[in-house]
Amino acid sequence: MVQKILIVEDNEQNMILMRDVLKYQGYAVITAHNGEEGIRQAREQRPDLVFMDVQMPVMDGYAAIKIVRGDPELREMKVVACTSYAMSGDKESLLQAGFDDYLAKPVDIRQLPGMISRHLGKQE
Repeated sequence: MVQKILIVEDNEQNMILMRDVLKYQGYAVITAHNGEEGIRQAREQRPDLVFMDVQMPVMDGYAAIKIVRGDPELREMKVVACTSYAMSGDKESLLQAGFDDYLAKPVDIRQLPGMISRHLGKQE
């Protein structure tokens, strides 16, 4: 069974890069441009993993993760924060907010396979 990954990202270039790399690796990719769309897609599509930008219009990643963790149907979903603000202490604050992991932008596509296997195990 093909694993589904949801990318919630408002920057079109970042979205295209991640989408293309993940599709090439054999994942089914779902996209959303803000946290509100991301929550809707998560409820409808039930992805195995979510990469979520932290700063977006309409609903940011912090508001979205709060909804995800408060929803009994979504709370166990693996969600990785993606942010260009890679300051000391940011990872801890993102983990405390409810994210499962953290990926700094610009995204180093060489890091994606390891991060995915950490959260989903090896793809069959």
